[in-house]
Amino acid sequence: MATAVEGELSAELRGFREVQRLSYACAEAVAAQLKPGVTEREAARMQREWLYEREVRDWFHRPFAWFGDRTAFVDFRVPLQFFPTNRRLEAGMPFILDMAPVYKGYTADIGYSGCLGLDPLHDRLLADLAAHRELILREVRERRTLREIYEDVDRLMVRQGYANRHRAYPFGVIAHKIDRVRERRWAPTLFGFGTQALKGLASDALHGHRDGWSPLWSPYKFSDHPPTPGPWAVEPHLGFRGTGAKFEEILVVTDSRDPEQSAFWLDDDLPHVRRWNEGAV
Repeated sequence: MATAVEGELSAELRGFREVQRLSYACAEAVAAQLKPGVTEREAARMQREWLYEREVRDWFHRPFAWFGDRTAFVDFRVPLQFFPTNRRLEAGMPFILDMAPVYKGYTADIGYSGCLGLDPLHDRLLADLAAHRELILREVRERRTLREIYEDVDRLMVRQGYANRHRAYPFGVIAHKIDRVRERRWAPTLFGFGTQALKGLASDALHGHRDGWSPLWSPYKFSDHPPTPGPWAVEPHLGFRGTGAKFEEILVVTDSRDPEQSAFWLDDDLPHVRRWNEGAV
């Protein structure tokens, strides 16, 4: 059992699940419209417009889109390289859509990997991500430290023959905590990130530093503690040469002594999970 029983989800968790499902619905809708010649900037705008039509007005971060070798963050050196470019999608090219909207005061952060056509290598990466979802859940339930789990994910990637591409993110994070955000009809952004959400993350970082924990799940010393209760957006990201793939979804950590309720994926009805369950790869 990977998720909580439907009737046992709190109103708060149902709120997080609703925005996560909305985000994945957006990703699937936009992915279905992608065709050769579309740029990353256009794909990011398509995500924004789809969500705006459904009353999204605030963000943890605005949508990203990465095409081709940019899905593996090839030669990424500075944060500005993460933002959408004029790279055009081509037949057979992998892509990743990534968005983090705030809806009804709840935040999600999701990543959707696809390919414009058939690519056995991309299919293999998507299939191999399933083992990472299982490993992360198991070791969180064992209350291993975030740093130890990160290192075990690294080792699994090496055994699979892949490179760790989430290490290219700021602070090398594989995950970060998410929180509720006060709902507003309009909210400013700073460098593509919602200022309200950034304030919340900064506040968590300040309190965590004082109390010995971090809202960032990284390979560094500040993540050398067991997972703290709350929702986490988790995103293992595999790379092989110029192809990258990941999922990103919410993992809920609680203080329950029941192993199955101490941590669970918020929702199993997601595109990558359905793909694995249906044996498509």
